[in-house]
Amino acid sequence: MSLLLRRATPADVPLIRELIAGLAAYEKLSNACVATEALLLEHLFGTRPHAEVVIAEYKNESAGFALFFHNFSTFLARPGIYLEDLFVRPAFRGHGIGKALLQHLASLAIERGCGRLEWSVLDWNVDAIGFYERLGARAHDDWTVYRVTGDALTTLANGSDGAN
Repeated sequence: MSLLLRRATPADVPLIRELIAGLAAYEKLSNACVATEALLLEHLFGTRPHAEVVIAEYKNESAGFALFFHNFSTFLARPGIYLEDLFVRPAFRGHGIGKALLQHLASLAIERGCGRLEWSVLDWNVDAIGFYERLGARAHDDWTVYRVTGDALTTLANGSDGAN
């Protein structure tokens, strides 16, 4: 078979960083991408790994990846898998790689007793939205994602809400 999905190893960190950079460029967020190989090595393969990565190889070339981690649904009282990033290099699109990565994660979710597989998608990425909907995924338009980062995260951690 020309497609191989495999669990990433520490030796894959430079490749993972390269794929993340490709994703950041595609999403027009290269300026926000500060991931380093050292940080990836620590947080993916260190003492307490925070996420997992599956590498897709097509005809013996690195074609894409999926980075995911477990979350927990209090309503289901079961874990879930949250897909943080899915990226297929442009030259490899249209070969079923994205679908294979999602099928792999769905299988892992079932194998691990998870109640769901979920992810976010940028609202302008209509190609991805259409792809996900064809696979049976449905948007949760009644939810809004909030995020606290940088100085706002530090301020919150120090007990202030930033309001005067």
